[in-house]
Amino acid sequence: MTYSDRMTLLARIGFAARGLVYMLIGCFALDVALHGGKTTDNQGALGTLANAPLGHILLTVCALGFAGYAVWRLTEAITDPENRDRTLKGKFERLGNGLSGVSHIMLATAAGRLALAQTAKQEGSPGDESAQGWSAWLLAQPGGVFLLVLIGMLLFAVAAAQALKAYNARFDDLGGDMPAPAYVRWVGRLGYAARAVVFSLIGWFIISAALNHDPNRAGGLGEALAQLRAQDEGTVILSVVAFGLGLFGLFSLIEARYRRMKVGKPDFLR
Repeated sequence: MTYSDRMTLLARIGFAARGLVYMLIGCFALDVALHGGKTTDNQGALGTLANAPLGHILLTVCALGFAGYAVWRLTEAITDPENRDRTLKGKFERLGNGLSGVSHIMLATAAGRLALAQTAKQEGSPGDESAQGWSAWLLAQPGGVFLLVLIGMLLFAVAAAQALKAYNARFDDLGGDMPAPAYVRWVGRLGYAARAVVFSLIGWFIISAALNHDPNRAGGLGEALAQLRAQDEGTVILSVVAFGLGLFGLFSLIEARYRRMKVGKPDFLR
């Protein structure tokens, strides 16, 4: 098996792991919307697998998948195998690939530690505490307010990219020469729209923490879902977003099977 084959396989496992996690998040968020309770995020969803049948095996597979996905995204960002760097849009896509790679390294680490029982079962939204922790650290540094605002703006840019993807619903990376079926495009469209809502809220939390010099205002996915539930029509709003996040998980499973991938090999491995 070549390097490209191995990385493609791991990336596909990563898509499948992401799909599982988002489907869990969607189910939990829908339950919170209808019955109340605490929202959860990616790491919290992974924590629920710890006590599931064959949970440690699932977590091990998720850890390997997230690690492979992270390496694939980081390799895309570094080697640019599809020559995206020729346009401004492509430059932002490379930046997004890099950020995605870093975030999935964190997920791989969390899944691996849970699989090895090196950390306690994580419930709720560990990502909220993490966001508050690094926001507090940044605010204590010179230029920390500027950096936090910049991070928030980057998250707004990510949200805009997700919204644009939902609007266009092209998904040219799926399948062969034929366009993806209409129902697949709608699954992806609704999934990316839900992610756009969530990323925009997280970006606003970070900017609010910076402008108010209050790291407790920062938050991640769990806090974004909790804020949606707290609105006047929170049950409906969170239910719609939860459904969308579940569909994004389903779309990730479709990508795991049908996405076309081009894996570039880093120079130091050639």
